[in-house]
Amino acid sequence: MTKTIIITGASDGIGAAAARQLSKDGHRVVVVGRSKSKTCGIATEIGAEYYLADFADLAQVRTLATDLLMEYPSIDVLANNAGGIMGARTMTADGNEMTFQVNHLAPFLLTSLLMPSLVAGHATVIQTASAAARFFGKFNINDLQNALDYAPQTAYGNAKLANILFTKELQRRSGDQGITAVSFHPGIVATSFASDTTHAMRRLYHGPLKRLFTISPTKGADQLVWLAEGTAGTTFEPGGYYESKKIAKKVNADMNDATLARVLWERSEALV
Repeated sequence: MTKTIIITGASDGIGAAAARQLSKDGHRVVVVGRSKSKTCGIATEIGAEYYLADFADLAQVRTLATDLLMEYPSIDVLANNAGGIMGARTMTADGNEMTFQVNHLAPFLLTSLLMPSLVAGHATVIQTASAAARFFGKFNINDLQNALDYAPQTAYGNAKLANILFTKELQRRSGDQGITAVSFHPGIVATSFASDTTHAMRRLYHGPLKRLFTISPTKGADQLVWLAEGTAGTTFEPGGYYESKKIAKKVNADMNDATLARVLWERSEALV
């Protein structure tokens, strides 16, 4: 079955690798990225349509959603893959801490706005999360903007935990409309990830240890492709968080807090 698949953060890394594989498998892939040259390059390479949006600007996310709704009345898969770890604490023009907005608020808004097309396609909504949610997440629902004791890795861990909580709450709220939500950790992938941060992760991803601890973008994209082409309830569990194609067993305890997931959703709605 040919699917219409929207992938954000598709100009590089696992997003680009997944776009290549899914296009090769015969799907209609739509690539979304921030860099015009890189996004256009991937789209041209695989013969796909492309759209540009910087998730640090919610107005661009709204424009992206409007354009996608007009062109794709039925979407089979939305892969919310864009994101990253930042450096010093920075606020966006929308008044949100950059890590929180780019990794959580922007995909939350995009998904919400695309709901008509997602419902029409009985879509799978995939969140690229991270094991950083377990290692670095110290979630404070009253400090979503990371104003207290900011550190790049903590802000990133909290944002990835927000991805997982969003997945679970999206499944709870929209599962009866045919929506399936799922999240996954791609592994430590050798990409441009962490290139904008001053955190030690930059040395891991771009230093001499890179070859020892990272996997290729193609390998990292394997789970995204598996979920995009899979069937809910057969291939994967709706609302689940996956590592290495299995439900993760070692997780941050907050991940399974249904009340926290609901409150995060409500506060995210208010912020966008």
